[in-house]
Amino acid sequence: MTSLEKARWLALLVPAALLAGALGSQYYGGLYPCEMCHWQRWPHYAALTLALLSFAMRGQPDRGRSFVWLAALAIFTSGAIGVYHAGVEAGIFEGLTTCSAALSGGSSADILADIMATPLVRCDQIQWSFLGISMAGWNAILSIGSASVISWLSLRRPRAPA
Repeated sequence: MTSLEKARWLALLVPAALLAGALGSQYYGGLYPCEMCHWQRWPHYAALTLALLSFAMRGQPDRGRSFVWLAALAIFTSGAIGVYHAGVEAGIFEGLTTCSAALSGGSSADILADIMATPLVRCDQIQWSFLGISMAGWNAILSIGSASVISWLSLRRPRAPA
């Protein structure tokens, strides 16, 4: 397997695994995401799409490599948002938004019922941590580290036969 193939697979599997963890903790673990948690997910969705496009471009190595780089950039972006979110949780940075929920249409009684049923999740409070690192912190570590490895692998050129 070439370095580019390894990078392709990582660009696909890393965001898939991180999204599976985030969505699993939400739907099976009962951890409701805050607004900044959702911000971290969007670049991973983009990275999945870009990684799939890189697989579609296998016959065109330079184009495929470009999609791998873009996927790595998207993964890195999620990690950068994770750094900021972890900083907000630690009180290092002040959050940009207040936690909010979108309202669906309907009567005012329906809207009030939706508001009352929606859990309030603050961006500056840690809901879950492992080894003293919050979920946002783990996303930052894994995303930035993986994006670096993906970039490095995709830049490596095959060795010339001896």
